[in-house]
Amino acid sequence: MEEQPYLFGKYGKNQQISVELEQLIETAGKRKKRVAIKQLEKNNALFDYEELLRELKKELRQSFYSLSRINQEENQLQNMLNLFMQMSNQYERQSNLQNVPKADFYRIQTELLGLQKEAVLLENEKMEVLSKLQLLIQNSDLNINQLQFSTSKNLHNQLPFDLKTSAKNQNIGLKRQENELNLVKNKLILEKAQRTPDLTFQLNYDRGGNIMRDFFGVGVSVDLPVFNTNKGNIKAAQILIEQQLTNQNAYQLELNQSIDRLQNQLKKLEEGLTFWSSEKKEDQLLMVDNYKKHLQNKQVTLIEFIDFTQAYREAQQAYLELQETYEHTYEELQYIVGKDF
Repeated sequence: MEEQPYLFGKYGKNQQISVELEQLIETAGKRKKRVAIKQLEKNNALFDYEELLRELKKELRQSFYSLSRINQEENQLQNMLNLFMQMSNQYERQSNLQNVPKADFYRIQTELLGLQKEAVLLENEKMEVLSKLQLLIQNSDLNINQLQFSTSKNLHNQLPFDLKTSAKNQNIGLKRQENELNLVKNKLILEKAQRTPDLTFQLNYDRGGNIMRDFFGVGVSVDLPVFNTNKGNIKAAQILIEQQLTNQNAYQLELNQSIDRLQNQLKKLEEGLTFWSSEKKEDQLLMVDNYKKHLQNKQVTLIEFIDFTQAYREAQQAYLELQETYEHTYEELQYIVGKDF
């Protein structure tokens, strides 16, 4: 064993020491290209967050409109319940006095039970929608009496003229598609840059491991590009770009078709609601009172009266559901366009 001078203190006389430092230097701007890719991936996360907020906003508003429909339907149902409860009491007294057939009393009772069952189902639906609304606004004490409902009208006139242009600039899905296209384009640029070999610089010190007692070395290494032209990854990235362009065009076409469909649906629903003027609804309420008077005067039969009240309620429910669909359609348009009108 060869002896050497002490390195420090009494240490280093018979020891070999080797230290090596190595630094990779990336060429062709590979690091900046990877940073750009990571930024685009971050944008995707931001788009997901923005889309979630818009979905929650749409769900919040649609839940409010559903509660508005349920509230009006409950009021109408309560009027009918009061009417048939009053008639039930009257027919029970009259049937006990044998002034009306028992069958008429049982017919009133059957209709009343059906209305009570509908009231229970409507109450359950109201609680479900109200619970969703409480969750969305994070207020467990919210009740329906704290909400102020109003009827939306002329929503079609509030739509911007350049609806498709707004969607092209604001739609989250299109933004994500554009971001994905830029992402795969940057990946292609990075794959092409991979053809340029990187440099590795080295600095080492070797004590007692060579013919020189203290050896300092500096070196540089480089891969031979002739063996790595990265053709496979480049071709894969090019295919991804073509695929993404196809997806983007398909999404744009689907978006335009959805806008046309919802616009047309909103217009048709608005025309249907316009037909139901307030005067006509008031006339229908008067008709219920008149039918009751005709029943008392025996100008109509009990079956005819019940048939009319059922038809009246079905018509009112159809109107309220039409109004709810009208408002939900408007919210769908705001959601897919990505902008509040």
